Amino acid sequence: MHRCMLRFAEQHWQGSVRCMSSTVGKRRALRGLFPVLDLPLQPIQRHVYEANLRNSIACHKKYTEFREKVRKGGGENAISRHTQRNRKLLVSDRLKLLLDDEEFLELSPFAGLGLAYGDIPSAGCLTGIGRINGLWCVFIANDATVKGGTAYPITVKKQLRAQEIAIQNRLPCVYLVDSGGAFLPLQSEIFPDKNQGGRTFYNEAIMSAMKIPQVAVVCGSCTAGGAYIPTMAEETVMVHRIGTIFLGGPPLVKAATGEEVTPEDLGGARLHAEVSGGVDHFAWEEKEAFTYTRNIISTLNFQLPEEEEDMTKRKAEEEPLYSSEELLGLAPQSYTYSLDVKMIISRLTDGSCFQEFKARYGTTLVTGFAKIHGNLVGIVANNGELSNKAALKGTHFIQLCDQRDVPLVFLQNTAPAAPLTLSTEQAEMNSNRLKAQGSMMSAVACAAVPKITVVIGGCHGADSYAMCGRAFDPNFLFLWPNARVSMTAPGHAASLLSPDDEQEGEQKKQEEKLNRRLEEESSAFFSSGRMWDDGVILPQHTRKVLSDSLDIIKQQQYQLSAEKLRPTLLRI
Repeated sequence: MHRCMLRFAEQHWQGSVRCMSSTVGKRRALRGLFPVLDLPLQPIQRHVYEANLRNSIACHKKYTEFREKVRKGGGENAISRHTQRNRKLLVSDRLKLLLDDEEFLELSPFAGLGLAYGDIPSAGCLTGIGRINGLWCVFIANDATVKGGTAYPITVKKQLRAQEIAIQNRLPCVYLVDSGGAFLPLQSEIFPDKNQGGRTFYNEAIMSAMKIPQVAVVCGSCTAGGAYIPTMAEETVMVHRIGTIFLGGPPLVKAATGEEVTPEDLGGARLHAEVSGGVDHFAWEEKEAFTYTRNIISTLNFQLPEEEEDMTKRKAEEEPLYSSEELLGLAPQSYTYSLDVKMIISRLTDGSCFQEFKARYGTTLVTGFAKIHGNLVGIVANNGELSNKAALKGTHFIQLCDQRDVPLVFLQNTAPAAPLTLSTEQAEMNSNRLKAQGSMMSAVACAAVPKITVVIGGCHGADSYAMCGRAFDPNFLFLWPNARVSMTAPGHAASLLSPDDEQEGEQKKQEEKLNRRLEEESSAFFSSGRMWDDGVILPQHTRKVLSDSLDIIKQQQYQLSAEKLRPTLLRI
């Protein structure tokens, strides 16, 4: 009798859970009337605003130059060879066939520029997140116009970051493979270590086990390590004549055996579709291949919200009271040119509304709730030095958002250098600050909610860790063009050097040399070239980027088959 009652109770509970989960999509968010941040630009702030605006215009010019450089890929000759001799589509044209529209969130477009081994535009591959049949998907697309599709260390780093984003946000992943294999002179930076070339294949296996769908389109050469990407994907499409998969091409076969063989006979689409079974779909041309790919994505087990729900949500959204163009004058050219961060918040949030948390405590950190395109977020924004009180306040608020499952948005503009310890009183203050910042770092590291970081000014020292810097694994991290990323800000190198009265002249030279180096290496474009972030974004585009990022993160809740654990999908 007791067992029957237990079984009945268990069945009733499971039925309730199923009923609850089936109605989640129909629930509406709680209504709230957050206070409005009515913060127009004041006359007293005009000179700072105009100085920032001049700096933003200069940064925008540099941003445009970099975009143009990246757009050209490997140059006119390489593009001509790719399209006319090899009869292949450019990556931009492939994405037009693959994605629903031309709008997508591109990741790290400036990666590979200004490196020690030369410029590798876009690191030799385009990565980003776009919609396919309404579903957000990560794409990793090799650009064979750049060094013939050869993989450099920065190429591998960019591909791994795209896979990491797919894993963290449970996004389907599409590989457009057109790779010539690794750049052998730099093999020591590509092959042996944990987070180098082999990690790509490890990630593919892990993603498959996590039920994160992966599709590969072979629209060019897949040589050496590149050959494993399509063979480990769950479904693969291969294009006739231009697609090949082999570990060693015809020249290696001839060198080893003396036999002459064509690429098509050695590893073409017919061979792999009809003989090896290494691919699942044979396409006569690229356009057909991308039709297959879009159809494959349509078979994924996602149940997206109805269009009517999206329309209702969009109607409920309110634009900020102030133009996003004003953010250009609010982006600080240096720490001393920072205006009240609430002015930035009021130009990002729906209706410029913001429910501030602990408004009168630790005022050098602003925390509170807001909505961005209808998505509820917790905002943590620097408004001065991260003091003891500010760090304690940040810790409390981050834990609160974690408890309520509210995503966090960090607006980072940290102090240019660590505070000096010149007295016993300062030593005590700094010790308390150290403990409080340690607590905030723990809260950030342990918070299980999505985190998005935008560096709107400085990213310096330990304060940047507490504000969810790269090391603390945010879902996305973006920089404004005016941002600076370094241990200490340019002009503050003295804080890193020990005072020495006897060698004052020599120390002055060392300080000047270090400041020049900081000036060069702290630039947002220097950072993005080395992939210390997910891309440089213009201030006026921040609201759109945050909205897309939040929608992308939210999509995983619509996957119906995510809970069921299965072993890795293995090929024939």
